[in-house]
Amino acid sequence: MTNQIKKVFLVTVFFIMIFACKQEKSEHILEENNSYKFLIGSYTDKETDGIALLEFDSVKNAISIEIIGKGVKNPSFLITNEDQSILFAVEETAGDKGGKVKSFALDKEGKTLSLLSTLETYGDHPCHLSLDPSEKFLVVSNYSGGSFSVFKNDSGVLSYLQTVEHKGKSISKSRQSKPHVHSTIFHPNGKQLLVADLGTDKIYLYNFDPDKPKPIQKSDEPYFQVSAGSGPRHFIFNKEGDMLYLVHELTAELGVYSFENGKIHNLETKPLTHPIFDGKIGAAEVRLSKDRKYIYVSNRGDANEISVYEKDLSNHLVLIQRVSTQGITPRNFDFSIDGKYLLVGNQDSNEIIVFEVDSNTGLIKEKIQKAEFNKPTYILPVR
Repeated sequence: MTNQIKKVFLVTVFFIMIFACKQEKSEHILEENNSYKFLIGSYTDKETDGIALLEFDSVKNAISIEIIGKGVKNPSFLITNEDQSILFAVEETAGDKGGKVKSFALDKEGKTLSLLSTLETYGDHPCHLSLDPSEKFLVVSNYSGGSFSVFKNDSGVLSYLQTVEHKGKSISKSRQSKPHVHSTIFHPNGKQLLVADLGTDKIYLYNFDPDKPKPIQKSDEPYFQVSAGSGPRHFIFNKEGDMLYLVHELTAELGVYSFENGKIHNLETKPLTHPIFDGKIGAAEVRLSKDRKYIYVSNRGDANEISVYEKDLSNHLVLIQRVSTQGITPRNFDFSIDGKYLLVGNQDSNEIIVFEVDSNTGLIKEKIQKAEFNKPTYILPVR
């Protein structure tokens, strides 16, 4: 073999190796990015039900679901700490000391939960959880109890601190004869707690002082009165903390509110249903897209839809889509970590639907997969 031929041969081998390495690396990256995990909360009917781990492979278009928290009763709401090493779950039940809140050490790779704490919530049917920005305090909303309770969080080990009870009612005799605390959120500044009470049509405001034995204190502005019969349910802040988006469950609306100097003002209210819609309603969940440009809200009853909004140049919300959830009672939904997929839990048709999302337009595309699951109530993406 001549020197020239040897050179050509070596150069050829060199480029083949580079191409192979690049291809192997590219395939490895693709393999890492095509698998998505979600924790699933539910209403349970038997001991083998509980908290589940769902895995979705976007290349194979396949879903697998495994119960990793068997025996947890009605874990209808779930949250984790920031690094997702600890999972908190309600047990939406009733008893002499209310329902229960549980905490677990979460091993995502091993797909296991290890129980750390079980405590009573001192209010019936706990339905929502929130952590303060420091993650040292956990707040549990007690729907039927009309109260919320505060717990100290020490690396997942909980201890009880305080319960705050509400009083009052509103105009719906069937749904608002007494307080129903449906959710709580800490303001991004970590100094205030806002509480949505469906039964009294109020957003309560409290000061938060982590150094006091009872960290929740009354505020100078005790509450904001939402329109009578609205039924405030869940809400979210924008990144800056000067705007909040509130689901009006009973009237199926999205309320847009400013929040400045501890005061709330209504800016606009958007109906979720079509003008000629006639049927039962029940708005449920609100989410922001990963880039925070689009707002998504689910509506149950006979609608079973998700409405998608974006802001116009005047900062007002504009409806850009209203899409069927392909099932009954979309109680909860959330995005994959990268925002490419939207998973919807249709509680009363016992299924979880996977939709693709156009990140450029915010629009929800056609359904690409579904899986049967008993009464899904919460969907929590896992990194």
